[in-house]
Amino acid sequence: MEKWFVSMKKADFNGIGKRYGVSPILARLIRNRDMVSDEEIGFYLNGTIADLFDGMLMKDMDKAVEILAEKIREGAPIRVIGDYDIDGVNATYVLQQGISRLGGEVDTDIPDRIKDGYGLNRMLIDWALDDGIDTIITCDNGIAAMDEIAYGKKMGLTVIVTDHHEVPYLDAGGEREYLMPQADAVIDPHRPDCEYPFKGLCGAAVAYKLVEALYEVMQRDVDDVDDLMENVAIATVGDVMDLVGENRIFVKQGLEMLKRTSNHGLKALMECTGVPVDRLSAYHIGFVLGPCINASGRLDTAKRALDLLNAPNRREAVMLAEDLKALNDSRKEMTEKGVEQAVEQIENTSLKEDQVLVVYLPDCHESIAGIIAGRIKERYYRPTFVLTAGEEGVKGSGRSIEAYNMFEEMCKCRALFTKFGGHKLAAGLSLEEENVGRFREVINELAHLSKEDLLPKVSIDMQLPLPYVTEELVSELELLEPFGKGNTKPLFAEKNLRVISPRIIGKNQNVLKFKVQDQQGNQMEAIYFGDAAACMEYMRGKENMSFTFYPSVNEYMGNRTLQITVVNYQ
Repeated sequence: MEKWFVSMKKADFNGIGKRYGVSPILARLIRNRDMVSDEEIGFYLNGTIADLFDGMLMKDMDKAVEILAEKIREGAPIRVIGDYDIDGVNATYVLQQGISRLGGEVDTDIPDRIKDGYGLNRMLIDWALDDGIDTIITCDNGIAAMDEIAYGKKMGLTVIVTDHHEVPYLDAGGEREYLMPQADAVIDPHRPDCEYPFKGLCGAAVAYKLVEALYEVMQRDVDDVDDLMENVAIATVGDVMDLVGENRIFVKQGLEMLKRTSNHGLKALMECTGVPVDRLSAYHIGFVLGPCINASGRLDTAKRALDLLNAPNRREAVMLAEDLKALNDSRKEMTEKGVEQAVEQIENTSLKEDQVLVVYLPDCHESIAGIIAGRIKERYYRPTFVLTAGEEGVKGSGRSIEAYNMFEEMCKCRALFTKFGGHKLAAGLSLEEENVGRFREVINELAHLSKEDLLPKVSIDMQLPLPYVTEELVSELELLEPFGKGNTKPLFAEKNLRVISPRIIGKNQNVLKFKVQDQQGNQMEAIYFGDAAACMEYMRGKENMSFTFYPSVNEYMGNRTLQITVVNYQ
């Protein structure tokens, strides 16, 4: 059972509509997304590249560009060290391209997820020293690498950190003592002393800001690196950043650029995954292209994804794109198998009585534990940890629900872990195998979740009668794109609808088509994607139903039909 509630935020919807040339419905949707002032609404609807903030507002940006400009002029060897996920790979590419186009001598390195783990480590620094590297730039990592950076500095390296993660701190009697790495420059909008107005950038966006500032200081045309906004868009969506503020502009602009990209690798990946290039949206990055880029870091090496972005010609790009797609297909199979095993374990043991699910799948590939945890959390709507047997001890990932601060709860039993980290909704951990059972016990003893907490919440924008669903509305809703975290697709609801002629279609039998009719006799086509059989069974014998939905236009063989896509039903 779900708990539905309608957002009831107040504003002068007619007034907003008149000022911005939109309908009162759209004005309400904008207000529901917490846009209040005229400045915020204007930026949300009409923000462009010209509205992006100056990267020089970031703390240490001036130091970083001064150092890099000098290193580029000297021909000093520079190494970019990124992370193995979609953000790290794209941030690495942005810095590599930006520096090499300015004539800098630059190469890259990305740690191996399983062997090296996350972030900068001593081995990566030793390799850089062996290769005669003069300067290391980190991207999408580095803010937590205090000891490693101190070692690199001691060995004579110049180190510049670009990151977007929170700065680690010690709690000293209610006061936070921040642990800042002693690099030559540390660029991170989350630095407590950084006055950059927008804190929600991904690692690739921070890298892009550095490249932009570097071009300006070296008196080169900043337009020459505009194309790298494609990579910022991919990283922003792929790293699940909130699509608000500057991120909206980066993604909006980046999607338009991707439609006509000259990057061989991205072109080939879009072709082999069959995404509709002319209608490319944030959805395609998040659920089709992004997982292929991430799959290389999960199951092989993220360097393959970087090779794709750097592919010199179409032939090589096609081979690399097909490799990544095959890796992602195999990741999907492994995930399905892992989800099945987890469900079986929950359903056939006392696990199903637990408020916090701790599922141990020793043979599961550790890189997909987080994806499986997310799927189990969605299915049972409970905080979920999926643990796997690592090379040393047990490793795992957790995904949480809104009412449960996963990181805070883990802090209460930190003695059980050899290593852990994370935030409110997601976490990673390592522990000894003999502590698995104890961890399950303790984390459940600590949990005090109410029945209400364990009900999925469905936030509805507004009730919308069927006659209001028009082609004009569908078209107007595009003004709110790109949709994603922090800017979700509008969700409408209507009650007392009669279901007419439901039938299951699709080769996987997972689509339900039917008609709905309201109390006044207005009818409309409806479609539901999901467990079609369960939905159809639920409809049986019911006089009237309530649905949440978003409106769309179905185009089939040249015919355009208005329809609602159903999301929830009761």
